[in-house]
Amino acid sequence: MRSRRYGPDVLATAGRRRPEFPRVPAEHGLVVEDAAGRFCGAVVLCEKDAVTLEDRRGTRRVFPLGPAPFLLDGQPVTLVRPPAPAGAAGAAGGAGRGGAAASGRGTGPARTASGSVAAPAGPAKVARASRIYVEGRHDAELVEKIWGDDLRDAGVVVEYLGGVDDLPAIVAGFGPGPSRRLGVLVDHLVDGSKESRLAALVRSPGVLVVGHPYVDVWAAVKPSVLGIGGWPRIPPGTPWKEGVLHALGWPAGTAAAWQRILRSVTSFADLEPEFLGRVEELIDFVTAPGSH
Repeated sequence: MRSRRYGPDVLATAGRRRPEFPRVPAEHGLVVEDAAGRFCGAVVLCEKDAVTLEDRRGTRRVFPLGPAPFLLDGQPVTLVRPPAPAGAAGAAGGAGRGGAAASGRGTGPARTASGSVAAPAGPAKVARASRIYVEGRHDAELVEKIWGDDLRDAGVVVEYLGGVDDLPAIVAGFGPGPSRRLGVLVDHLVDGSKESRLAALVRSPGVLVVGHPYVDVWAAVKPSVLGIGGWPRIPPGTPWKEGVLHALGWPAGTAAAWQRILRSVTSFADLEPEFLGRVEELIDFVTAPGSH
């Protein structure tokens, strides 16, 4: 998992007053990390003195509630127990992007599929010069489904590359700079991979390359959303998507399979934290003060 924009010493408070962080309700589905950035998961249970997080593999860990911070969108926050529900149960709300999933029910503010508070209707925004590039069409469609409202409100355009083999030339052609930023989302960005070597060639103050560990963006969708126990392991040398279809007993045809997967995704809570965090990081990067 990528390191964050914060140091490892957020808990090093000996000899000085403990800092205070924004208080965020630990709503079900809220995706956070422990302060050291070693465990990332969604809230599945919040009790009087503890919160339980579940990661993409279904591993659960219990953390104490209290002054020790968690990391939300890369920033330290203090998790607190959510208020008791009043009246009919509705979808829980979060704090900005990365908050709990929205359903349009309940009395809270309307929220987008990413969990952010929906912006009021207004005229179309002029597109920013800063852009987000993703590797393929499926990546672009998944980002649009979850973050489309947020991106349109911010004037951010997402384009897909059709692969990253030509990434250095593509970045050079874009001409990034301090106010013209380029964020790139890459599949299978792990140490030693082709993708990691290409990413190292283009990083600069105006370029942020992040990635998820999955061979394909399909696996960024939680298996439970599709009613399967997990994404099958495909032997090396076998095309991954075709191997998945065969292993799951789904009809042949990757286009139809992708539409089946995409229809099953309704909110950010249906996606793995490793994918969520990286898209949020890119949006923050291209909309930071000073970028256009």
